[in-house]
Amino acid sequence: MENFRNLFSCLTPCFDCMEGSSFENVPYPRFNASYQPTVRLDVGRMGKNVVILKEGERICGIGGAIATVPIVQNKAYFQVTVQQTGIWGIGLGQKQSPFDKIPCTEKFWGIRDNGDIAKEDQVIAKMAKTVEEGDVVGVTYDHVELKFYVNGKPVDDVITGVKGPVYPMVYVDDSAILDLKFKNFTQEPPAGFGEILVEQTIL
Repeated sequence: MENFRNLFSCLTPCFDCMEGSSFENVPYPRFNASYQPTVRLDVGRMGKNVVILKEGERICGIGGAIATVPIVQNKAYFQVTVQQTGIWGIGLGQKQSPFDKIPCTEKFWGIRDNGDIAKEDQVIAKMAKTVEEGDVVGVTYDHVELKFYVNGKPVDDVITGVKGPVYPMVYVDDSAILDLKFKNFTQEPPAGFGEILVEQTIL
């Protein structure tokens, strides 16, 4: 019996690491606590040469990635800062988007580093001024129009006809680095738009 007590005392720190504190004072119902997923870049849906850092808010390397949750609310907003220029794209995509194809021309709606405003493989317009290093790109989507804002100023042209369900999507190449924010924005969202909401709590 003494050996058993010694064995359990040795294992207690291991259990504490997993549980938070010893079993003696921990209420068992805590195992039923709900888990609220976080909106971030999805390491399970990205290109094979992509690197995601800063808890899912920075992308570098080569390839694309989408966020962990789709946009289901009426008016959603997120923002992207171009930390280092190169080849990049900012917009919306799907689970089936080709994350290793740069630039992405299938199941991607957004803007490119060269100023293209692209609707999959069609360039529908050109931005009057290209986005530069350090600029902040805001993105709004209301299931009708996809709009972009550079340092708070709206881009004239919008994208329509986006096919859902869609997720925030970015891609990078040629040393580009993009930082994303899904909350605590540095630029105020346009009136009526807010951070992307998770559709439901996963139990």
